[in-house]
Amino acid sequence: MVSFSQMRDMFRVQREAKKVKKELKRIQVEAEARGVKVVVSADMEVLSIEIAPDVPRESLSSLLLDALNRALGKAQIVSAEKMQGVMGEMGFPTEKGMKGMGA
Repeated sequence: MVSFSQMRDMFRVQREAKKVKKELKRIQVEAEARGVKVVVSADMEVLSIEIAPDVPRESLSSLLLDALNRALGKAQIVSAEKMQGVMGEMGFPTEKGMKGMGA
């Protein structure tokens, strides 16, 4: 049976997680690949793509993939860092806690 204190803690953590998710929407991360610039939010939404006029058409696909993958990778790291505090409060091991366990 869940106690009132545990329920209160769960609602507090849930509220904190929602707050972090809103914050992630406002954080922008960018990456460039030789004339292709991609901006994504930390919640993994592509916000903009800019392509310089001198980018060769035959290279566009690979440059776009490279820039997108790097921007999304950066966004994933930012997101994980922001969520670590909430995860710790929920009782899940965080990266810091895992290092203490020899991981």
